[in-house]
Amino acid sequence: MKKKTTTFTTLAFIVLAFGNHVRAQTAAAEHQHMVSQTCSELPAGQKRPEFGCFIVASSKGVQLSRSETYWHLQKFPNRANAEAAKSANGIILEDQGQFWLSEFGPDDIAPRGGDPAVIIGPLELPYAKSYDAQIAYAVLRPGDRSRVHTHPGPEAWYMLAGDQCLETPNGTKKAKAGETMSVEAGVPMELSITGSTVRRSFTLVIHDSTKGWGENSDWKPTGACGK
Repeated sequence: MKKKTTTFTTLAFIVLAFGNHVRAQTAAAEHQHMVSQTCSELPAGQKRPEFGCFIVASSKGVQLSRSETYWHLQKFPNRANAEAAKSANGIILEDQGQFWLSEFGPDDIAPRGGDPAVIIGPLELPYAKSYDAQIAYAVLRPGDRSRVHTHPGPEAWYMLAGDQCLETPNGTKKAKAGETMSVEAGVPMELSITGSTVRRSFTLVIHDSTKGWGENSDWKPTGACGK
């Protein structure tokens, strides 16, 4: 009987160890998947995964009369207040129970309540009859990086937490929590998550309504963000 108990205990230990190994491999695979990460549409009603980059809001057919625009972000205590202040092209965003109102226009837009606006720009716009403004919410871990890509319109970030580094043919740009960053249309880029904490951000791409979010690029980054 003692021999059988020992055999059973050994077998249970092997099964437990194997299960832990599989879970570790699965976690590693999931993290590896964040390399060459892109932002994807989040279907209505679907729960957002813990990590990734997801297009969470869009304003379609925006009419802008100038060749440049500014991205305004204001924080509100609740969704109702943000909705009351929203224009026809406004977008409501949420991060950890905080509500943000996104608006586009000249740099001197009059605030509509809420905390003072974060103003990002000027964002230079390629000519188009109308524009789509798409905003992604991204939660990524240190070491994650984007695919090498371009966008048909300017891209801008507001950093909610963590650190990031963007490499383009013109060099690198860095931003941390509370800071902003932007890049012109058509510039090849690779975004890397740096530092030691999870990075959260709102990311805007505003582009010709006849074009999509972005596409792959053959440009080869040097890895400068990791040096």
